[in-house]
Amino acid sequence: MDGPSDHDDFADRLQRHGVTLTHQRLEIAAVLFRTMEHLSADQILARVNARNAQVSKATVYNTLKLFLEKGLLREVIVDPDRVFYDPNVAPHHHLYDVTTGHLTDIPAEAITLARLPQLPDGMVVEGVDIVIRTRPLNPP
Repeated sequence: MDGPSDHDDFADRLQRHGVTLTHQRLEIAAVLFRTMEHLSADQILARVNARNAQVSKATVYNTLKLFLEKGLLREVIVDPDRVFYDPNVAPHHHLYDVTTGHLTDIPAEAITLARLPQLPDGMVVEGVDIVIRTRPLNPP
């Protein structure tokens, strides 16, 4: 369980990003930033409610959208049915184990791109996100 200083740290982080504090937002922040794991919205909802916070699914989704807009999270879409929320907003990439659903960070400098395609006129690169999907060579 988090101590009072943890909640103060989470509150400071939210306020620095222009997020108005609510009890529900602090609870969601605690789940996201305490362990810095890649979690789905359903996992976040379950963990928040396991903390006796009783937050609705709509509140979790609205808060995740707000945190994304404020630059507190990255959204990692590993397939059309699986979206993770990543509290590590520094440039990096991911390994995704399709059998376990586990997502692991890859440092940005571990991958080198030779070049990017020609962009349409008036467009600039905002970022490059690479997800490398893996599975065991010899499944059990």
